[in-house]
Amino acid sequence: MPDELINPMTTNSLICIKGGTVYDPTNGIDGEVRDIWIDGTRIVAPPGDPQKKPARTIDAEGLVIMPGGVDIHCHIAGPKVNVARKLRPEEKRKSEVLERTPLTHSGTTGSVPSTFATGYKYAGLGYTTAFDAAIPPLAARHAHEEFEDTPCLDKGFYVLVGNNHYVMRSIQDQEPQRLKAFLGWILGAAKGFAPKLVNPGGVEVWKNQAAGNVSGIDDQVPHFDVTPRQIISGVTQATNEMKLPHPVHIHCNNLGMPGNWTTTLETMKALNGHRGHITHIQFHSYGGGEADENTFNSKVVPLADYVNNHPNITVDVGQVLFGETTSMTGDGPLGYFLHKIYQGKWFSGDTEMESGCGITPIKYRNKSLVHALQWAIGLEWYLLVKDPWRVIMSTDHPNGGSFLAYPEIIRLLMDRTYRQDMLKTCPEEVQNRSTLMDLQREYTLGEIAIITRAGPARILGLVNKGHLGAGADADITIYTPHENKQIMFELPRIVIKAGTIMVEQGEIRAAPQGKTLHVNPTIDQDIIPHIQEWFEQYYSIRFRNYPVSDDYLHNPEVIASWHEAIRG
Repeated sequence: MPDELINPMTTNSLICIKGGTVYDPTNGIDGEVRDIWIDGTRIVAPPGDPQKKPARTIDAEGLVIMPGGVDIHCHIAGPKVNVARKLRPEEKRKSEVLERTPLTHSGTTGSVPSTFATGYKYAGLGYTTAFDAAIPPLAARHAHEEFEDTPCLDKGFYVLVGNNHYVMRSIQDQEPQRLKAFLGWILGAAKGFAPKLVNPGGVEVWKNQAAGNVSGIDDQVPHFDVTPRQIISGVTQATNEMKLPHPVHIHCNNLGMPGNWTTTLETMKALNGHRGHITHIQFHSYGGGEADENTFNSKVVPLADYVNNHPNITVDVGQVLFGETTSMTGDGPLGYFLHKIYQGKWFSGDTEMESGCGITPIKYRNKSLVHALQWAIGLEWYLLVKDPWRVIMSTDHPNGGSFLAYPEIIRLLMDRTYRQDMLKTCPEEVQNRSTLMDLQREYTLGEIAIITRAGPARILGLVNKGHLGAGADADITIYTPHENKQIMFELPRIVIKAGTIMVEQGEIRAAPQGKTLHVNPTIDQDIIPHIQEWFEQYYSIRFRNYPVSDDYLHNPEVIASWHEAIRG
């Protein structure tokens, strides 16, 4: 579908996408035929002067227009992703290789694609923004370097703080102002976007005790005399008071363990009414006894009921898809647990006073009762949370599966018959241990636009993302309607990034670098000397060398504090 050049010699920068069927939930538009106007990198209102013509018109009659996709939780940069790439040479040998072109670099794919391939593949699905979910602040420079090699996306990352020694000491000493200052300082030093809690307290136990962990959120963390509950509540309260655009992103304790749903429920309660986001909730929704396949079952119903009745809580799903992938997590003990189950290669890392990680290959099989239940549990979450603005699409890429599986998830949500047919290929017992077969709900295109675009943008506090109103970033995806929604969403007709046509009919037309999205909180400067004194005593690098400088980032954009007005 070629663009029509109205006047190639004009300096007019207006573009009109004409006559498409628009899904823009943020602005209350659900399948209306409209024109979308672009001026430079932004969407603008239609010109007041009807005689003013666009420099370019894109005919979108009969096509579907949505904002560019926003991935709220994935693993695409940083040291653990780089290690995972090295850990899977056998996967690289059999996966698709992207050839170099005049516009693109070569790249490898598989469950952990190379940096360039990651950008191109996201763009090919209509995604224009993605957030890495777990970066140790000490490794922030590494993550920013990989971001610079990941084209086609605006990017940001969450900073690991749930096992940080200074955080736990501040909570132990009952110093909330010190905790708040440190969180603001470390987010600014790393040029990160939000604080991340991963198995709070449990990773520190793992690092100090062979095969150790916490069993619940009221266990004591040795040497610090704090509990996971205190870490969750303390960090959540501090970051809500700081009015961060995305105050806290939580990977609960006991991920993947049978019976962990009670831990998840207690974590939700520990938010004490403050805004908080529970990530890859599928992995935290299990009933049954420890390591007992005979009792393993879904506990989505009581958890979704709690979420439905507590609007301060949002979740992303972490959908499992059948096939081979790579587990990578800032949850060191979980990595070891999975290695013992699958008896494969394993990597464990320890980042000084900050975090740990675990990496191991994994394969989900639809004939496995446990794996099939994980698949069903993820779908239950989408279908049982009443408000689509509070349940976001994710696969915890690559932990539950690749982000490339998003079109398949969309089909499962929009086509009840297909979903039930897939369920029938799983062990029959899945139907007895979950509610999936009984769920009749089918998502609409408007709801898909919420869980993949408008919802994550709102939860992240990105006022210029996830919508098509005047002032928004001109990140736009145009799809060709198809009865099979997987086909529709696998191959957008056109993807526009910041006003530039980036993908057309599956071909990369441009590969813009994109922006680095981060926060720069205001902090109490009087507490900085205390942080520095502690830092110089315990870290292996000097305090002055730790922060990432402004000029180290490519095209940075500071995201302002959260405002009530954008929550809708």
